[in-house]
Amino acid sequence: MNSSVRYTRREFFALSLTGTLFGWLPWRKPKVIALDGARFQIIRGKRSRRRYLVIHGDEETARKVLTAHMETHRGIAYIAEGHTRDVEIAGGKIDPNRMFSRAGAEASLKQLNPTWTPQQVDEALAVLDAGREELLHAFFPPDHGLLIALHNNSDAYSVTDEIALSNVRSLKQPDDPHAFFLCTHAADYSVLAGSPYNVVLEREVRAPDDGSLSRRAAARGVRYVNIEVRSGDAGLQREMLAWVESHLPL
Repeated sequence: MNSSVRYTRREFFALSLTGTLFGWLPWRKPKVIALDGARFQIIRGKRSRRRYLVIHGDEETARKVLTAHMETHRGIAYIAEGHTRDVEIAGGKIDPNRMFSRAGAEASLKQLNPTWTPQQVDEALAVLDAGREELLHAFFPPDHGLLIALHNNSDAYSVTDEIALSNVRSLKQPDDPHAFFLCTHAADYSVLAGSPYNVVLEREVRAPDDGSLSRRAAARGVRYVNIEVRSGDAGLQREMLAWVESHLPL
């Protein structure tokens, strides 16, 4: 510290609280993690190898269910701060569930920013390349833990869209295709297939990389379960989340 700088005791305490003096404080854990405009509130329960995620800000049912769930369960949850589906990256927009590979991010950027020049796309990709691994490190659980994502859908998407991409599937409720589990681990699929719900396993997807978190989890051998329900059906999403909690081991 520069000897010419002097602090009163009150100023020293205030600077230390904000982290200005020391840069960071190990006992003050961050409440938000961000990659440019993709910002996620962090909710910490007691220590566990479970991680939870709501990645789309406009999926309010998932937000409500996970926020309440974390009041009584262990693990760490990451919940999108905004309330729109797309987020800002380098002054443009991207679907946050398409930013986990360069190829997927490039496709999303070009689709959502049709007037962008190649230089603008490259600048946004550079931002994502610089921060992607840090975000994945936070989301992916340690020591063969489990990442549980909560999503909501509408008439435009259901389990039928995933059948062609899946390695195997169990359709216990074909009349309710909007409610299903998508998982990346064969052992988890074996358990989930015993549930009363629709399930697909996507461990090896023979399709272009879309930049989704499920594809990245599968590629890295991470246990990932997505709980999909129609928007507004909080009761069913709570029920399916409870089933996962009680049946999938750590």
